[in-house]
Amino acid sequence: MKLKKVYLAGLAIIIFSSFSMVYGDATSTADSAASAPQDELRAKIQEKTQQLQEINTQLKETTKNLADTQSQRQTLQRQVTIYQSTINQLTLNIKDDTVSIEKLGLEVDSLNYDLKDIQASIEDKKGAINQLLVEIQKNDYENGNLLTLFLKNKTLAASILETQSLASLRDQLHTDVRHLSELGDLYNSKIEEKSEKISDIELHKSNLSARKSIIANQKEEQQTVLAQTKNKEAAYQKQLKEIQALQDKIEAEIELADMELRQNINPSLLPQSGPNVLLNPVPKAIMSQGYGSTSFAIQTYRGKWHNGIDLAAPVGTEVFSAEDGVVINVANQDRLCPRAAYGKLIVVKHDNGLTTLYGHLSLQVVSIGQKVSRGQLIGYVGKTGWATGPHTHFVVFATQTITPARPGYPEGTKPSSCGPMPVGGDINPLLYVSVKK
Repeated sequence: MKLKKVYLAGLAIIIFSSFSMVYGDATSTADSAASAPQDELRAKIQEKTQQLQEINTQLKETTKNLADTQSQRQTLQRQVTIYQSTINQLTLNIKDDTVSIEKLGLEVDSLNYDLKDIQASIEDKKGAINQLLVEIQKNDYENGNLLTLFLKNKTLAASILETQSLASLRDQLHTDVRHLSELGDLYNSKIEEKSEKISDIELHKSNLSARKSIIANQKEEQQTVLAQTKNKEAAYQKQLKEIQALQDKIEAEIELADMELRQNINPSLLPQSGPNVLLNPVPKAIMSQGYGSTSFAIQTYRGKWHNGIDLAAPVGTEVFSAEDGVVINVANQDRLCPRAAYGKLIVVKHDNGLTTLYGHLSLQVVSIGQKVSRGQLIGYVGKTGWATGPHTHFVVFATQTITPARPGYPEGTKPSSCGPMPVGGDINPLLYVSVKK
């Protein structure tokens, strides 16, 4: 019995000491709380939530109007309207980022209050456990084993009462230690939640800066189109025909190279298929075109083949790396063949035997040779290159088929009329990633 008591007390001391080391200093983990009381913080958070809802409603309306415009016949006025609508949409996105940053900051302040309250409860519980340990050890010292306890009391009832008291102390110790553990888990979950919100703040800050740059690019493109056509519809239609001819030429080049390389794929060198092998690079998007001989590809492309999937989302939507890897190509093909190829693109080579391409971007935020991690922001959805609407063209190549580039060209490219062209044996991305349809 005494051994059991000593073991129980020792166990509690170990648990108590562990919690003291992990949770003993609140100020080292949590930031100083904001001066505003918690009820004021909640009111401000609710206000920001309402603002975000209003912005979201405006964004939905703007996106719908933009989609309606894009479905119309291609005219110069339509193109100018698309540019302006895209700028309006990005302006709303910037407003959303600004309010989101403010809201997340308030939520972090609120979590700091929660952390202080939990830390105070932890300190109280540690004090209660300490007191229980003192009482149990005192009783163990005074009473020794169970026989000594019965002999020292004058009546059996008194001995039984004291035994029950000791049992209650130990039960309370077990309960308090369990509650301390639960408080520790709650503290950790709040710290994790706070860390996620701080990461979200940084993402919104990145988006804020990026979307301002994208707006500047949209305005520049709009002015370029107006200058090239001299604001005349006939000149614009002539330009469209020239672009269509170039699109056909480039598409044929890409399909010829990819078709040959598809024959060289060795399935044994590929990862086992599954929906989570790769991350959906544009989680906010829907798939607007699938892989292979789609109806659109048969009607539109000379090669009748779509070497990836299209993930449709508004211009300025975040694009993330599908897996850990190294960036092997970052290019803007519009500089050599405007609106005829992948436009602004990124290619990432992964360690699992796959290489991914992200095309038609509005902005790239990585560089060749840079290591990226799964889920890392690498760019933003756009409509550069040959794109009928804003989306990211997502291609999965078998790395084994990526041919060496000639000197001075990025890895995995070959010379083309658009300059360095990423080519490889393409695989259906849906074998490795789950997307919304």
